[in-house]
Amino acid sequence: MPDRAYRCFSWAGAYAPILMLIFAILLIGGLSRALLVAWQFDRVMETSVWPSIFFHGLRVDLIMAGMAAAPLVLLLPILGHRFSWTAWKRVTALWALVVVFGFLFMELSTPTFITEYDTRPNRLFIEYLNYPKEVLSMLWEGYLPTVATGVFFCVSLTAVFAWLMRPWLREAKPGRYGRAILVWPIVVLAVFMSIRSTTGHRPANPAMFALTSDALVNSLIINSTWSVAFAIYNLKHEVDASARYGDMEMADILAEVKSAPWLSGSNFTSSQFPTLHHQTPVQQRPRPLNLVIVLEESLGATFVESLGGTPVTPRLEALKESGWWFENLYATGTRSVRGIEAVVSGYLPSPARSVVKLSLSQTGFFTLGELLKQKGYDTGFIYGGEAHFDNMRSFFTGNGFDAIVDQQDYDNPVFSGSWGVSDEDLFAKTHEDIQKLHASGEPFFRLVFSSSNHTPFEYPDNRIEQYDEEKNTVNNAVKYADHALGDFIDTAQNSAYWKDTVFLIVADHDARVWGDELVPIKNFQIPGLILGADIESRRIKTITSQIDLAPTLLSLMGIASEHPMVGRDLVRFPDQPGRAVMQFNDYYAWMDDRYNVTVLRPDQKPLAGIYSREAGSTQYLQDAPEEIAVRKALAHALLPLELYQEKAYGLPEQPDPGR
Repeated sequence: MPDRAYRCFSWAGAYAPILMLIFAILLIGGLSRALLVAWQFDRVMETSVWPSIFFHGLRVDLIMAGMAAAPLVLLLPILGHRFSWTAWKRVTALWALVVVFGFLFMELSTPTFITEYDTRPNRLFIEYLNYPKEVLSMLWEGYLPTVATGVFFCVSLTAVFAWLMRPWLREAKPGRYGRAILVWPIVVLAVFMSIRSTTGHRPANPAMFALTSDALVNSLIINSTWSVAFAIYNLKHEVDASARYGDMEMADILAEVKSAPWLSGSNFTSSQFPTLHHQTPVQQRPRPLNLVIVLEESLGATFVESLGGTPVTPRLEALKESGWWFENLYATGTRSVRGIEAVVSGYLPSPARSVVKLSLSQTGFFTLGELLKQKGYDTGFIYGGEAHFDNMRSFFTGNGFDAIVDQQDYDNPVFSGSWGVSDEDLFAKTHEDIQKLHASGEPFFRLVFSSSNHTPFEYPDNRIEQYDEEKNTVNNAVKYADHALGDFIDTAQNSAYWKDTVFLIVADHDARVWGDELVPIKNFQIPGLILGADIESRRIKTITSQIDLAPTLLSLMGIASEHPMVGRDLVRFPDQPGRAVMQFNDYYAWMDDRYNVTVLRPDQKPLAGIYSREAGSTQYLQDAPEEIAVRKALAHALLPLELYQEKAYGLPEQPDPGR
C-alpha cells in the first residue's frame, strides 16, 4: 500500500516529499472543512457562499500548503543532490511529519473551539497557552473525552502519513538533479503565487474571505492553522491595528469624541492627557462613599429573564427595585480583560489586545484604583483564582491597587475547582475584608471578580435547585453564581458598611458570544445594578456602555475628580441619547440610541444596519452608512490605541507632600 501510494509522487524525484506534503494539507483541510460545513449546515445554507465555500477554502489551503512547502523548496538546490541525498530525505520527512501533525492538531481542535467561541481558533487560542494550569484543568474536567479522541486521531493519522512516506526514505539514489534545478524557478514562482493567492496590491488575508455576515461561516472558509498564524503575525503589529479601519487625524478624533453631549461642556487643558477633564458630582457629600464592584464572570443578559434570557438569576432579579437597574447595558467585548478595562478604567475597546495585557499600560495607566488611592482610599482586588491569569496582577498592582487577594490566600475553602475557589468562598473573603476596612474608618475600594460561571462549570453540591438535569452546565453554574451573589448582598445589607458603600454588580461579558452575524449584538447585552447606601430605585432605559459605569459611580460616591474617561455620568446626564461600542474579533460596532448600527471592518468598507431588540438580530442594509456615523465609530475605534501608544491615558503626577 505505501509503495503504491508513493508511485503517484515518485516521478517528481527530489520534489516527491514536497508534493506529498502539499497533497496531505489539501486533503486534511478539505475533509475537515467538509465535516465542519456538514455540522454547521443550517448556518452555511443561510449565506451567499454556499457552495463556493469549498472553492474559497481550497484557495486558503493552497496558501497554507505553499507556506509549508516553501522552506523545502528553498533548501532543495542545497540538499537535493547526490552528495547530501540522505540528509535531504531525513529533513523533508521530518519537516513533513511536523507540519502534518500541527495541521491535524489545529483542525481536530477546531470543533471544541467552535463550541466554546463560535469561530475557528484565533488569537484566544494563543493567549490561553500562557496559562497551562488553568487551561489543562478546564480541558481535563470539561472536555476529557473530546481531548482524548482528538489526541488519538492526531497521533494515528500522523502515523499513517509517516507509514506512507516510508518508500521515500528507502529511495537509494536521487532523481536527476539537473532537471530538478531546471524547473526550480518555476516551482518557486508557483509556491510564491500560492502563498500570495492574489495579483492585487496586498497578499491574501482573512479579511478577503469574510464574504458573509456570519463570522462563523467566514471562519469555516479559512483553515485553523492559517487563522492562528495570522493572529500571531497581527500580535506583532497590533499597535497599528486600528489603522485597518481607516485614517483620521488625531485632532479630528479628539474633536469627534469630545463632541459627545456629556463632554461638550468640559474643559480639556492637558496636552499630556488629551481627554483629561474635571468631573463634579451632582450630589455633594461630606464624606464620599466606599465602592465595591462585583464583576460577574460571563453573566450576560441571556441568563436574566426580564432581559429576555433564561430564568436562572432569581436573586439578582429580586434586587432590581433596590437600586439602579440597567435595562439596556452593553459590554465592550467578549473577554474578561475587556470588561475589566471598560469597568475599572472607562477605556474604549480597540482591535488590539486589552490594555490589561499590553506592556505600556502596566504602570501609569488610569484606573479607579489609582484615582481613589490618590483620594486616600484603601484599594484592592479580590479573586478566587490565580491573579496572574490574563496578566491581572501586574496590571492592578502597577495601576493603583494595593491589596491583591487570590486563590493562595484562602484557608480551607468550601470548594475549589479548575478556576479557583467557589463564589461563596470569594464573597465570604470579601465580606471579611470590607468589614475590617469599614471598622478602621478608612475609605475603601474593592474590585471583586467571580469565577464559578466558567467552563467546566464546577460548583458545590446541594446549593441550588438545578435548572438543567445534568449538573455541570452553564445554566446551573449561573444559577449557583446568582445564589452566592444573593447571599453576599443579603449579608452586606445587614452589615454596618452597607450605608456607607456603593455596590456595582455587572458582568464582564456574556458566556458565549456567537451567532450568524458579524457582531452578535444580542450577546453583548449584560445586566447591571447599582445599589447600597442611599441609592434609590431607578430603571436606566437608555443605551449604556460599560465605559459609562465608572464616571457614574464617581458621581454617586460624591467624588470630584480629574480623569481621562470619556464615558457618560448618568447622574448628571440621565436623558442624553446613549450609544454602545463593541469590539468583536476584527470588527468594531457603534450603535446609537435609535439602534442604528455601523460596523467597521478591516480593509473593507463599513456596513450599516438596524438592530432589533425584539428579534435579537441586526438587519444590514445595502446602502453605505452615513458619513457622520462612520466618523463617530472610526474616532472611537482609533482613539484608544492612539492614547495607549502615547501613554496618554493616565493621571497627572501628584505633588510630593513632603516638599
